[in-house]
Amino acid sequence: MYKTNRILSIFLFIQIVIIQILNYFPDFIEKYYSNGIYNFLSPIFRSIFGWIPFSIGDVIYIFLIVFTIKFLIVVIKDKHRNYKHLFFQIGATFSIIYFLFYFLWGLNYSRNPLATSMNLEENKYNLIELTTFSDKLLLKLSKLQTNLTDNDTLKVIVGLNKTEILQQSENGYQNLSKIFPQFEYHPTSIKRSLFSLPLTYMGFAGYFNPLSGEAQVDHLIPKVSLPMTCSHEIAHQLGIASESEANFIGFLAAINNDDQYFQYSAYLMAYRFTLHDIAKKDPEIFEKFLKKTPAGIIKNYKEIETFWNHYENPIEPFFKLFYDNYLKVNQQKHGIQSYGKMVDLLLAYDKKYPL
Repeated sequence: MYKTNRILSIFLFIQIVIIQILNYFPDFIEKYYSNGIYNFLSPIFRSIFGWIPFSIGDVIYIFLIVFTIKFLIVVIKDKHRNYKHLFFQIGATFSIIYFLFYFLWGLNYSRNPLATSMNLEENKYNLIELTTFSDKLLLKLSKLQTNLTDNDTLKVIVGLNKTEILQQSENGYQNLSKIFPQFEYHPTSIKRSLFSLPLTYMGFAGYFNPLSGEAQVDHLIPKVSLPMTCSHEIAHQLGIASESEANFIGFLAAINNDDQYFQYSAYLMAYRFTLHDIAKKDPEIFEKFLKKTPAGIIKNYKEIETFWNHYENPIEPFFKLFYDNYLKVNQQKHGIQSYGKMVDLLLAYDKKYPL
C-alpha cells in the first residue's frame, strides 16, 4: 500500500502539470473532451442517478466528510504515526480526487470560450450600448410582470411549487436546443441539496457535483430566483464550466421556457447585472433607471436581498474567498466577479440575435 500511495502521490504532480499544459490547447479539449468524452459520460451519470429522488452526490459528500473526521481523529490519537506514510496516504487521496474531478467534468474549464463556439463577437461595450440594452430588458421585464400580476405595483409571486420548478427546468433547454442543438438536455438530474441550510449561510444558491453528474439547488432561496438558478446549474451539467457562461446559457434557456415565471426570473437577473454595471459607470443614470423601474419589480429585488441579508454571517466571506481563488485557478481570472461578466455575452448575443 505504501508503494501504491507513493506512486499516486507522484502522479498528482504529473496531473497538475498535464492540466496546465492542456489549458493551452482549448481546441483539443473542445473537440475530444467537451464534445467527446464528456458528452458520452454526462448522460450516463444523469441516467444512473437522475431518477433517485435525493442527491447521491450529497450522500457522497457526507461520506467523505465523515471519513475525513474519522481519519483526523485516528491521526491525532496515534502518537507513533509514520508521517512519511501519512504524507503519501494524503497525497494518494488527493491524486484520486483530482483525477476524478478533471476527468469527469473539470477539463471543461479549458475548452474554448462560449463566444467562440457560438460565433459571437464579444467586444467591450460602452455606456450608451449598456443603457439601450437595459431599456430593452426593462421593457420585457415590465411586460412579464404585468402579465403575471395585472398590477405593476405588485411583486411577482411564482405560482409553481419548488418541485414543479425543478421539473419545468428541462423545458427551456428542450426549446433552446431547437435553436442551438449543442444544448440538448436529457435525461434530467436536478435536485434539492441536502445541504441547503449550510449552503445558504455560505452564500451560494446551487452547485454542480462532478462525482455524480447531479445539479443541486438551494431549496430555501426565494421562488422567484429558483427558475434561473436551476437553469444555471443545468448549464454546468452540459459542460459549461465558466460561471458567466453558465449564467448566459441559463438565461437563454429560461427565456425560452414556456413558463412565464422562468422568463421573468431570467430577465430579473439580467436586469440586475446590467444595472450593477451602470451604477459603476454612472450613478446618476442608475438612479434614473431605479425611478422608472415598476414598484413590483423593485419589491422582487428587495425580497431576494432581504433573504440573503437574513443569512449573512462572519464566515461567509471566507467561503467566498475560497471559491474566488478556486475559480481563478481554473481559468476564470475574474473569480466570483465572473458571474457578472455575462453582460458581455448578452450584448454580443443581442447584436446577432436581437432579444
